[in-house]
Amino acid sequence: MTHEKIIILDFGSQYTQLIARRVRELNIYCEIYPFNKLLVIDEDVKAVILSGSPFSVRDKNSPVPNLKNIKGKLPLLGVCYGAQYLAKNSGGEVLPSKIREYGRANLSYVNNGNILFTDVPNGSQVWMSHGDTISTLPSNFEIIASTKDVKVAAYKIENEETYAIQFHPEVYHSTDGKQILQNFLVDVAGCTQDWTPSSFVEDTVNELKEKLGNDKVVLGLSGGVDSTVAAVLLHKAIGENLYCIFVDNGLLRKDEFESVLKQYHGMGLNVKGVNAKDRFYEKLAGLTDPENKRKAIGGTFIDVFDDESNLIKDVKWLAQGTIYPDVIESISATGGPSATIKSHHNVGGLPDYMKLKIVEPLKTLFKDEVRRIGKSLGIDAELLGRHPFPGPGLAIRILGDINSEKVRILQEVDHIFISSLKKDGLYDSVWQAGAIFLPVQSVGVMGDERTYENAVALRAVESTDGMTADWVHLPYEFLAKVSNEIINKVKGINRVVYDISSKPPATIEWE
Repeated sequence: MTHEKIIILDFGSQYTQLIARRVRELNIYCEIYPFNKLLVIDEDVKAVILSGSPFSVRDKNSPVPNLKNIKGKLPLLGVCYGAQYLAKNSGGEVLPSKIREYGRANLSYVNNGNILFTDVPNGSQVWMSHGDTISTLPSNFEIIASTKDVKVAAYKIENEETYAIQFHPEVYHSTDGKQILQNFLVDVAGCTQDWTPSSFVEDTVNELKEKLGNDKVVLGLSGGVDSTVAAVLLHKAIGENLYCIFVDNGLLRKDEFESVLKQYHGMGLNVKGVNAKDRFYEKLAGLTDPENKRKAIGGTFIDVFDDESNLIKDVKWLAQGTIYPDVIESISATGGPSATIKSHHNVGGLPDYMKLKIVEPLKTLFKDEVRRIGKSLGIDAELLGRHPFPGPGLAIRILGDINSEKVRILQEVDHIFISSLKKDGLYDSVWQAGAIFLPVQSVGVMGDERTYENAVALRAVESTDGMTADWVHLPYEFLAKVSNEIINKVKGINRVVYDISSKPPATIEWE
């Protein structure tokens, strides 16, 4: 079954993915495309949203989309940069703001007669984030909302379903942002809100049956939410033709290989556990650069899969638990060469010698959606509630070179931290937590002896999708207790620090 969809044209805004998530929360399917990608507008596309941008529309090199088949033909909503672009491109004027408009503001005028602002009260709080402002509108543009400082907070173009707002409805600070998006998507664009977890499962299982037929599929399980949900979906579609491989790369959490393997067998999955620790340690020996470590691990995974899949007769497909943010982060939002923050080891295909086609049943989903799908599939809540864990595992939580002794130390530290979070009822209020082994030694005193040993950092963040994250204000008493237990029980550690950086500017992982 095809679903109606919304297209979001991305001009490089940090909030673009948030727009997509808000649209999805309304049970409406949407996809993000770079602004300069040639779009196929078929009958499934119900509307288009133009995102914000770090550019100014007055910049010589600012993004210019081709809206020939969109504007005036489909409902269109310009957000921030999108609003300014539409105004300027139609003959309006955009000037630098006297005061940079950033942060909370309130709508002092709202035209409730306009469909976009149905049920949005006067005084509604919105979130502004722009250095320019629309100073003059073309004559066929009607102002439909203002704030005290921004006369053109929203407008509509006469005789076409084109709307624009100079604020961000997708952020939580815009209290009626969801209502505005719903007004646009449901009342203007006529979306039926039929994209639900159960419809996704039904559609995906049918698609997989059709696509894979009687073919054999190999899937690398990681123990995480994404690969587990992908495995259960595939198992539902093709049963025993799915061959799962769970690799112990020597970089998992303490005792994780054995416990997760047991859990998978209990779920009826066809799983083989492979101990490849030494192979990974060998490839990582002497490597300190994070990208090189990721590539070595990604390459070794592929080698292990190649060996294992060759043992399965006539395997044709490799399944991966790639999710939507992986896909988006791996292409440039602005269509040009983007800086690689980090390479995703499960995006970008396989080397030519591995003659397998790729199947990615989750590649259109955000993390929270994967969990909802998993719940509707009846997967154990504890497994679904697991914190995200990086594909390269502890390798990118050990700064500098890697050896089995450092891994052992970090596993012990991590085990104390994670089990303490669970014991104290804090685990579920944290998005992701872990420990980082620092390439730093410091002086300490244990008993009457002077020590010169290693330091570890603890990291705990809260987030909804990992795109932005705040450090969690864990209770001092809890941190004191954990620090004390680590230093007393883990030989080789004499100092524990707590990371209080948010993303951005920091990333969640240190490498």
